[in-house]
Parts: sequence; C-alpha cells; structure tokens
Amino acid sequence: MDSAAVRARMVQKLAAMGIGSVAVLRAMGQVERHRFVDTALVNQAYEDTSLPIGLGQTISKPNVVARMAELLLDSPLGHAGPLGRVLEIGTGCGYQAAVLAVLAREVYSIERLRGLHDKARANLRPFRLPNVHLLFGDGMVGYAKGAPYAGIIAAAGGEAIPQAWLDQLAVGGRLVAPMVTPGGQQALVVVDKTAKGLQQQLLEAVHFVPLKSGIA
Repeated sequence: MDSAAVRARMVQKLAAMGIGSVAVLRAMGQVERHRFVDTALVNQAYEDTSLPIGLGQTISKPNVVARMAELLLDSPLGHAGPLGRVLEIGTGCGYQAAVLAVLAREVYSIERLRGLHDKARANLRPFRLPNVHLLFGDGMVGYAKGAPYAGIIAAAGGEAIPQAWLDQLAVGGRLVAPMVTPGGQQALVVVDKTAKGLQQQLLEAVHFVPLKSGIA
C-alpha cells in the first residue's frame, strides 16, 4: 500500500467535506491510520468509515476524528498555535491519540478496557510519541493529576457530561464529546469553560459507543 498517496486522497476528501483547519488536515495526512486497524481491514483504512477494533469498540470515521479535533483547536485557548494539555476519554486503538499528539503539546489518554489499552500501547510504540501518556482506568472520573486541560475530547457518549471532566477543564478550555439528547439520539456537544461559567452548544448528530464507568 502506498499509504502516503491514499492518505493524501483522504485529506482531499476531508477538505471537501468541510474540514478547514490546515493543522488538522496536516495531522490527518501525517498519521498512518492503517497501522491502527486489523490486517484484514487495511484496505478500508482510509475510507470514511468506522471499523471494528475488537471488544465491541470501533475506530471513528476520519471525518469525525478531524471534525472533533478542529472543534477542539477552535477553542478560546487554541488560537495561538498548538493546544496545551489534552485529555482523551477512550483511547480505543490509539489512532485519535496519535492525531492529537501532532496538535497538542501533551496528550493524556485513558481507556477502561485493558485489552484496548494494551492494543493502543502496541500500536503507538513504533511512533515514539513522547508527549502521549496512556492510562488504564475509568474515563468517567477523568485524570485529575494532569488537570487542568486546555481540551477534553471523548469517544463515548452518555446522558450527561461527567462533572469530573468539567472540573478538570481549564478556564478558557473546551470539551468536545457526544451526548445522548432528550430524543434518545447522540449529538456532538461543545462546552466552553469561561470565567463566567459554562457555555454549551449542541451540534450535529453522531453515533458513538455508550459511555460506561469502571474498568474491564
């Protein structure tokens, strides 16, 4: 596979779908998504589709990863270049953490499923990303030791944003996560933490795995 050429085509498609951030498009072109999927699915790695990664979980569509990263960069703290410290809830196979590593100074990524935590560690090892810290634990409680965060991004959606995440977000920081709406569907939610309080925007419908507590 000439992955550079295939990735370049994926980036062109992302731009055509409305991703406008040069930094995000560059990161999406840099990270080799095929290294994060099972061998049997390599030929689909650069299509705009979610793919199974085991344990009932999926790797998000490239467009969703790019969209959420762009929303994160568009936060009040994101204008002066790279983001500071970011917390990712749900490491999965490690792909989004690798993308965030290009966009942020430091990435803490927490995964509640031991099998996926180990898989992400193996997937990310060849990339040698000194600014990525993988944690095994309950994402619902976040990671207080790394707080405050300029950005928090979640790959699972519940009925409400956990209070721990809001507490760990820096003033001026932004949280991007799926959330179950009153109609029972999931939508992307952006929460900005300002000096005057929290501002929430409800965006487009999305489909993520449900947010769960505990470890397994």
